[in-house]
Amino acid sequence: MSSVAVIDYGMGNLHSIAKALQHADASVEVLITPDADAIFQADRVVFPGVGAIRDCMEALNQSGLSTVIQKVAKNKPVLGICLGMQALLSGSEENGGTACLNVIPGQVRRFDDDLKDESGFNLKIPHMGWNQVHQVQNHPLWESIPQDSRFYFVHSYFAEPDNASVVAATSQYPDAFACSLAQENLFAVQFHPEKSQTAGLQLLKNFLHWDGRV
Repeated sequence: MSSVAVIDYGMGNLHSIAKALQHADASVEVLITPDADAIFQADRVVFPGVGAIRDCMEALNQSGLSTVIQKVAKNKPVLGICLGMQALLSGSEENGGTACLNVIPGQVRRFDDDLKDESGFNLKIPHMGWNQVHQVQNHPLWESIPQDSRFYFVHSYFAEPDNASVVAATSQYPDAFACSLAQENLFAVQFHPEKSQTAGLQLLKNFLHWDGRV
């Protein structure tokens, strides 16, 4: 039986993610764990997160899980979700500037407060709700997911990687922003696949069958 570790550092809707993973493939063992050894031994790793990046990084650094994530990101399939995706970059504008894990070089930026849609109406921050995801990279995790499928978002900040070639998909609010990143055995999404119904479950199923190669 293959296994997937959902990293528990005190932040994130862990049980809903674990439940969605089990629904995506009931044959996979799903572990919610803060234990480094269990994470290292798992076949795949999910790095979730919600909330503020400063709290996230404090929890990861105090627990030693920041080093664990940096290590597993080099040698096994890892899926970063929402704040977990943002924490993989070098730093974030949030909380006056926060140093992150620097697994993917780049910065996390805040949406401008005066965003307007094509009709001139103000767009709310955070960006919340369903939005289309436009795949810009062929990747195993997009298998059987139609182009421009809708996924569920809740965020005020977005990733801006140094290298545009790692962008796996974009969404628009109102301009295009990177909503998915892919770097070797690492895949990360700004949206919540566990809240995104059919398309989200398909992405999780694809991850549970992914060997980390593109």
